[in-house]
Amino acid sequence: MKNKFIILLATSALLMSSCQNQGQKQTSPPPQLPIIEVDTRDITTTSEYPTQLQGIISSDIRAKVPGYILNVLVEEGSAVKKGETLFELETESLSGEASAARAQVSAAQIEVEKLKPLVEKDIVSENQLQTAKARLEAAKSNLNSISANISYASIKSPVDGFIGTINYRDGALINPADRLPLTKVVKTDEVFAYFSMNEKDYLNLLMNFNQNRKDKANLISSFPEVVLILSNGEIYDKKGKITSISSQVNAETGTVRFRATFDNSNLILKDGLTGKIRIPNYIDEAIVVPRISTFSRQGKEFVYTFNESDSTVTEKAIVSRRADPYLVIESGLSKGEKIVGRGVNKIKNNDKIRPTSSTMDSIVNSFDTVFK
Repeated sequence: MKNKFIILLATSALLMSSCQNQGQKQTSPPPQLPIIEVDTRDITTTSEYPTQLQGIISSDIRAKVPGYILNVLVEEGSAVKKGETLFELETESLSGEASAARAQVSAAQIEVEKLKPLVEKDIVSENQLQTAKARLEAAKSNLNSISANISYASIKSPVDGFIGTINYRDGALINPADRLPLTKVVKTDEVFAYFSMNEKDYLNLLMNFNQNRKDKANLISSFPEVVLILSNGEIYDKKGKITSISSQVNAETGTVRFRATFDNSNLILKDGLTGKIRIPNYIDEAIVVPRISTFSRQGKEFVYTFNESDSTVTEKAIVSRRADPYLVIESGLSKGEKIVGRGVNKIKNNDKIRPTSSTMDSIVNSFDTVFK
């Protein structure tokens, strides 16, 4: 009997303790959180696109005739002038063909000279002389072709520039149809950066800069300077300018090709380097919210809007793009709406809060301080 009484007392104590805890939970005050109004700002966002650099001149050097390489006269990276000989090919067989062709020319010339007086005396017909002259011209053409091939055996640079990778060395048998060129000659005091953007990005860029451009006839002139981010993450110290836009959309990729030009007088940039092009995008009076005022779930962005009538919060999905320390709102919010500025991780949908009035600038500045 005594044990039953002790158990009853313990159970009663536990029930009373549980009720007290529930009462405490029910009476704990809601969190005090800052409320801000959604506002507009003049914002600069950026977009980045992969790029590959190319010298303003990038000329493949190929043989025009087959043959063995006798001499490679340049080294990789060396500067060359237009007309400078880079490779020499074996020409012995061509020299033999040239000797035979010269003999054919001489024989054809003798035949023509022999027939001329005979035609004048009507001993032979004019047709025989014309046939002999035709054979002479064919022999001369053959000799000229062989002579040109001999000259092609000295492979020269078509431009001023720098030698790239040399793919064949002394003794290699080369052919005009070879997959790899002998080398490249590149001129890199300026470089081209080629990149592509999808149709949506292209149209957004076009509409944004088309509104304020002064030269209506020249679309390219309205685009801002662009930044080159090198493959090591460093930013190239000279800005570039978009100088060309493809007139067609690539049907396979759905992209438009751009070309930006960068000064490279210091020769830091090399033909073939990769990186990213960063393009600024200026938006006047964009609807924005501090990034710290949002939260993500299942790949979507949300804010908590504040209901003044009952001091509760309601989660609301937004479509946005990043422009640190803000998010630019594309849909889901309007200017003047009130949202929870900070502490969104402390509440859930339909929770009550104790609101304190705040400003977007104070929320953004506190966010910057935390992450500095």
